[in-house]
Amino acid sequence: MTDGHAWRGNWKVRLYERVHERGYSSLTAFAEARPTASMVSLAEELGPDDVAGVQVFSGLVAEAERSHRLTRLVRAQLVRELHSYLPDGWPTELVGDDRFKVARSLAGWYSFTPDTHQEQVDRVSDALMANPPPPGWRPLNSEDELLRTLLPDDEA
Repeated sequence: MTDGHAWRGNWKVRLYERVHERGYSSLTAFAEARPTASMVSLAEELGPDDVAGVQVFSGLVAEAERSHRLTRLVRAQLVRELHSYLPDGWPTELVGDDRFKVARSLAGWYSFTPDTHQEQVDRVSDALMANPPPPGWRPLNSEDELLRTLLPDDEA
């Protein structure tokens, strides 16, 4: 992407125009149809030269807040991070490079977590490190049973 192009003009209008051009009623629907794609990948699909991943995430947070589904978005972001950094699923042992990859995916998740959920993400991250899921675990979407157990919906 050319620096600054994503921020020219009304990027929010542009973002939603692109989503609607692809036949989706919302940015959430667009992202949920690609549950393992990174924010960068989603942005590139919507506009390789004028949409940024942070813009996509900002729109997703706004939609999740309006629909009271922020916890679901937080779970979905963990799925995206795990697929980016652990493409073969959760490692058998948390040692060496595998421990780093797990830590990197959890740190990325935390960095994409709204302030309202950071304490929960810390707790879930600690739980995953202390009691790792089965080797090869790769949630496919935010409705994964283990993810819902670790981070249940709490919105009204």
